[in-house]
Amino acid sequence: MKREYKTGKKTALCSCGYSQNKPFCDGRHKLIGSQAIPAEIIMETIRKRRSIRKFKSTPIPDSVLSELLEAARLAPSGCNAQPWRFKLVRDEETRRSLAAAAYNQKFISQAPVVIVCCADLKGYINGTLTGLEALEEIKAIESRIKDIISGNLEKSMQGSIIVEHGPRVAANVAIAIEHMVLVAAAHGLGSCWVRLFEEKKVREIFDWDDNIFVVALLPLGYPDEEPGARPRLPVGDILL
Repeated sequence: MKREYKTGKKTALCSCGYSQNKPFCDGRHKLIGSQAIPAEIIMETIRKRRSIRKFKSTPIPDSVLSELLEAARLAPSGCNAQPWRFKLVRDEETRRSLAAAAYNQKFISQAPVVIVCCADLKGYINGTLTGLEALEEIKAIESRIKDIISGNLEKSMQGSIIVEHGPRVAANVAIAIEHMVLVAAAHGLGSCWVRLFEEKKVREIFDWDDNIFVVALLPLGYPDEEPGARPRLPVGDILL
């Protein structure tokens, strides 16, 4: 479907729906120009996203995977710590091992690509401290806020690094994962968040130490199913 977005000038349309004036599509479906992306395009991508568990064997182009990683890289994080780390898995043997570590959920091994989404816990700590300095320098935070965060971080480092930081860092990584999920959907790819797995077994597959915390597995591929939308609570039920 073609849509017209008013830009103050005569509007031409690309088949993808973007205006060819400003903002406009460069033919590769990237928006160019200083104006905001129409909200309905973003909402349409959110609405059409589905959790996919059946995939075609069609390979995913490297350029698309690079774009997904770029979307993840641009995600926000607390104090700009950027703790996310990703492992792209294509070979069948490793995909089977990941499926086994996820209680034999076979659809994981059937996806052409599985992205192992992780947090670098030491990277999170170092990134947070560096980010605090930068935020204070540009006066984005007060010195007292920096001291509070630094103090809390120092106290938490006295315990288990995974117990103390794993859940907190996972929230940052989750934002980056969802960036990838939505860009994947925009490219016609399906994905499925997987949190049911034995984290230690996944780390053992790659010989990672406990500095790497596995947040999620993200099987990725072109859908071989068209599931309907799952029920969602009405807005009134999610407001406190």
